[in-house]
Amino acid sequence: MPKITRYLFFSMLILLFLNGCGSIGDENVNSSEDIFQYKESMIGDNSAVASIIRQLKHNEEFQEVSLDTKEKPYGMTLKYGNIDVAEIEKEYKETAINNATCLFALINNAEWVTFDFEDNKYKITKSKLQDFYSKDLSGFSNEKELKALVQEQLKDESKVNQLFTR
Repeated sequence: MPKITRYLFFSMLILLFLNGCGSIGDENVNSSEDIFQYKESMIGDNSAVASIIRQLKHNEEFQEVSLDTKEKPYGMTLKYGNIDVAEIEKEYKETAINNATCLFALINNAEWVTFDFEDNKYKITKSKLQDFYSKDLSGFSNEKELKALVQEQLKDESKVNQLFTR
């Protein structure tokens, strides 16, 4: 089995066993584990990436991750199952922003992330998201500050929609 396939297989096994914590965008965050313990992780560290993902918004619908580490810019694709909410497109966008913010704040060499929801795909780059916030995401050192930033920006639905039309 090629090395990258083994890494992806191992990361999927970890994700299957470690499902169920809260999310940074949710009040039910598992306070026993600080997501910022993974700060300065690298996209090739499957264990850290899996641990971060299992704490993000809609982790219970998360199905798989594909890491793109063969050439720069490095990134990943996260696939989700059915998210059952009334305003589904709005929820997809908010989940993508929330989860991308966390991933970029914690994983040094991640430059893009694609969110593959059942009916929609959203690709967010680190540079576009930092422009969206007018902040360098690597400067955050705790979950509370990052959560406040995300929640403040999500209030402006027009700005959120612009992020996905650029």
